[in-house]
This record gives sequence, C-alpha cells and structure tokens, in this order.
Amino acid sequence: MAVSDPIFDGLVALVTGGASGIGASVVRMLSDAGATVAVLDVAPAETGPAALTLRCDVADEDQVEQAVAHVHEDLGGVDLAVLNAGVGGFGAIVDLPAAEWDRVVGVNLRGTFLCLRAVARRMVAQGRGGAIVAVTSISGFLVDRMMAHYSVSKAGAAELVRVAARELGPFGIRVNAVAPGTTDTPLFATTERLPGYRDRVAERAALGGVGTADAVAQAVVAVLGLEWVTGQVLPADGGVSLWSPIDPAESLER
Repeated sequence: MAVSDPIFDGLVALVTGGASGIGASVVRMLSDAGATVAVLDVAPAETGPAALTLRCDVADEDQVEQAVAHVHEDLGGVDLAVLNAGVGGFGAIVDLPAAEWDRVVGVNLRGTFLCLRAVARRMVAQGRGGAIVAVTSISGFLVDRMMAHYSVSKAGAAELVRVAARELGPFGIRVNAVAPGTTDTPLFATTERLPGYRDRVAERAALGGVGTADAVAQAVVAVLGLEWVTGQVLPADGGVSLWSPIDPAESLER
C-alpha cells in the first residue's frame, strides 16, 4: 500500500506533536492519503498541509478537551488520531528529581491518556468507528539505564493502548501503537553528547543505520488502515530491538 493512495478520503485526522519529526511526516502522509488533518502541538507548526493547527499542551486536561472539541466542530468530527506528542529525559533513578519524573510521565503517559480519552469520546458519540495509533517506543519493553521515567511512560502508554482496544472495540474503534527505535528526529539529536552512541545503535540494527521520521510515519499510517488489527504494538525500529547482549553468534564473528 502506497501512503499516497487516497485511502482516507473524507476522513478527519488529529495528530498530536505534529509540528516536527515523526508527527510532521505523519501529517504530510495522511494529507497525501486524502485526510483532512488537524495538528495539536505546543510548538508552532511550519507551513504545511494541515487544515487546522492548534497550540495544545497534551498534559493539560482543559487544553486537550478544548482542542479536540475545536477540531470536532471545525472539521466535522474525528475519524483518525495519532497520539505522537512526547518528550525525552535522561538521569539515574537515584538522582532524578520528582519534577523531572512528572514532566516526562505527564506528557508521555498522562498526555496520551487525556488525548485518547477525548478522541474516543468523540468517536463513540459519532457512531462511525475510528482508528487511534499511539507512538510509544521500544524503550517501553527494553531496559535503558538513565531513562527510567521515559521507559515507564512508554510502557504505560502501550498497556493503555491494549486496554483501550478492548474497551473501544465494540464501538468499531481500533487502538494500536507503533514503537519506534532510534529515529533521526530533534528528540534523538540530544544523544549527540553521548560518544559513539549513534554508531553503536546503527551497528546493532538488523537493517543497519538509524531510522527516519518518514520510515516510522509510514508504519503509523499503515497501521491506521488495518481494519482487522487492534490492541497491538508494532516496533518500527529497523530491528534494533532484536539485538541481544548474550547472542552466542557474536563470539563466532570475532
């Protein structure tokens, strides 16, 4: 399936964190596929294909409710939603301030919940089904030191997706997640201070290299269009999560 096919003609899509990175690629691909797209982001979106751009902090309940209502009223509903807004963080558990924990978990987990709840309420009321994809991370099922708050927030979002899929299935609403690995986005750029990190990750990816925003967005759009799939988490990581520290074949390759 080419994402440029008009498979979403007549549908309204909402994308959080759509101003840059993976979100911006999703916005473009959904528009190319015929959807009318609304962007929710704390940062101003560059001039692009979105029909509506709203400033919204996804961790703020009132802002989320008002923004989703605005999209519904202005564009005639919400049929597709990509819950992509997220932040990163770095710090050992013993040194991590509670405020930093709250910041990361607030956006990545609370924000995903608030947006999912607001969108799901609209979809249920509309009575025409829908599809929701949350962007989580392979860090939600791997163990990454210095990233406890980030990993926990993404693990929680993945479980939220599974529970939501079970609850919303009777309404014809599919809920899935795409879990990127290392992806060349503004968030990944913060790892430049870690010597050799990018090269090490690139070597461990089964497909080699670091992913692009477009590659992950392609997976997101594909999952949105799968009519008989719900409650699943699809890694879009080039196979980096397949690497094992106890792989015996590594000894034979030396």
